[in-house]
Amino acid sequence: MSDDQTPSPARRVPREEVRRRLLAEAARVFAERGYVDARLEDIAHAAGFTKGAVYSNFGSKQELFAAVLSDGAETELAAVMTEIRDTSALPTLIARVSSLVTRRIVGDTRRGYFGLEFAARAARDDRIRSVLTPMRRTQREGAARSIAEAAERTGARPAVDPDLAALILHCLTNGLTNEHLADPEKVNTETIERALSTVLFCLLPPDRDPAPQPSETHPVRD
Repeated sequence: MSDDQTPSPARRVPREEVRRRLLAEAARVFAERGYVDARLEDIAHAAGFTKGAVYSNFGSKQELFAAVLSDGAETELAAVMTEIRDTSALPTLIARVSSLVTRRIVGDTRRGYFGLEFAARAARDDRIRSVLTPMRRTQREGAARSIAEAAERTGARPAVDPDLAALILHCLTNGLTNEHLADPEKVNTETIERALSTVLFCLLPPDRDPAPQPSETHPVRD
């Protein structure tokens, strides 16, 4: 073979592309087989890589599973932040965020099943808990930032501090996800959206004008 016919070296796949493909295939395989029966070899092969690519990018099976969950949560947080930065009207903001989160709960039940399975296994497996705990903390921190920014942009006065508000919302969305999976007929889109908007209005009440001073009040007529 002449020099002109020498094949060029294979192009190295960028690390971000490797992670993206592994996450996509992991989400599919975990959904089809569940956490226990999913095999890293099958995930890597479907993505076009070796099993070593999984370990070099995620470290372990439980970290890969957590990354699948985190990927969806990060996408949702980014969408929520976009809605917050797009309006300063509190009712509009709450309506948009409630609708967005509701669509995720109803439209992405696969992630709901993932979350249930991972939390259940974390209760009995310290290795999984060691991955789940920091992931949940990161999610709550992101929610706290979004609440603080929403309050600043709309002039609302949070009923509690952002960290506590984030915990309340985190538990609410997880609970609504679980209840929708168990009873989608009753815990439907309308119910979920109403629950979210009700709690958001309680956590972010509008800033009322201060009460007028006595000198500013109108005299009482006989």
